[in-house]
Amino acid sequence: MNRSFGFLLSSATLSNLADGVLKVGAPLLAVSFTRSPAQVALVGAATTLPWLLFALPAGALADRLDRRRIMVTANALRAGVLVAAGALAVLGLMNLWVMLAAVLLASVAEVLADTSAQSVLPMAVEPQALTRANGRLQSAQMIGNEFAGSPLAGVLVTLLPAAVFGGPGLLYAAAGLLLLGMRGSYQPAGARRPMAGEIAEALRWLWSQRFLRALALTAGTLNFATAAYWGVFVLWLVGEESRFGLEPSGYGLMLTVFAAGAAAGALVSERISGVLGEGRTLIGMWLLNTLLHLVPLFVPVTWLLYPTALLWGISSAVSNVLVISTRQRLIPTELLGRVNAAYRLIGMGGMPVGAALGGVLGEAAGLPAVFGGSVVLSLVAVGLLWRVLRGRISAPLTSQATIPDISRSR
Repeated sequence: MNRSFGFLLSSATLSNLADGVLKVGAPLLAVSFTRSPAQVALVGAATTLPWLLFALPAGALADRLDRRRIMVTANALRAGVLVAAGALAVLGLMNLWVMLAAVLLASVAEVLADTSAQSVLPMAVEPQALTRANGRLQSAQMIGNEFAGSPLAGVLVTLLPAAVFGGPGLLYAAAGLLLLGMRGSYQPAGARRPMAGEIAEALRWLWSQRFLRALALTAGTLNFATAAYWGVFVLWLVGEESRFGLEPSGYGLMLTVFAAGAAAGALVSERISGVLGEGRTLIGMWLLNTLLHLVPLFVPVTWLLYPTALLWGISSAVSNVLVISTRQRLIPTELLGRVNAAYRLIGMGGMPVGAALGGVLGEAAGLPAVFGGSVVLSLVAVGLLWRVLRGRISAPLTSQATIPDISRSR
């Protein structure tokens, strides 16, 4: 690992701490405004809608411009939006709709920052260090996002709601400044064509790769289902009317345990996949994660929520490291920003729809219907990917000898 990666890792740690405070704090504040599942689910939809609308242009920009500068600019934008939202909260002008607008604008900047971040990493470290580097970044993400950010959000919602916005704004500003310490140019080489043509090229390339296409469709289905689940899950856990009756701090503690598992999973993902094989590890972790979502539904016991969250974290992190590292190895550098964005459009574009539908279904049929439907859909998605990998399940996901059509198909 080199000096530039150190600055990238430090910046990611701060920005993910900000993500954690905002991601947990916004739904908790929404619960204080309304108990409607549909309206609470709008918070999750606002967080993910920009991936549906802006992922492809963000990827094209990441393949045209200096990727580090895009990240710096994006951090500055979301810092400004959230500091302004914090000021409105101090003045007593905060409500559900103002909060949704702030989350939506910050999430647009997140699309720019995250797309460039995944594309800049292969330019900052050697190819053989990608899995280890992604493991460290995933660990930093979970420590900041969940381990520190979640309990901090629970405290801030109770004591100082305005800081749920102002605090992340200042952290994003600091994260942007740290990126200035990365030396060198991070602008991809290559001739420039009309943006629409470049986006179309990336979509064609991704769709021609049988394995990556299946991976994107599976991830998209899983994210659609879990967005519906988590969009209303806070109503199942928090408040006197909920099944668990947790305080906001208890919800934050659950996410902290999740982060502890995720941090551990990210650090040992390379070792686990080395023993079990990357294909078997990915299928196993996604299957475990899916089945664990049944536990709070059928066994609503508070103490059991925490070991469940620990296993959620481990399985999520191991699978994320494998998927991200695989994409970075297989996608050509000059296409990395656009194809990553196309992949994430498929993988994350359905999340706002899932969150919104989860809210509507929760209103009409109750929260258990949302949770059960999410698990069934996730099991179908994992089963379909297993069919693609069947017979090669213990092989590396990047093995051209065992996963057909990765590099030859067009």
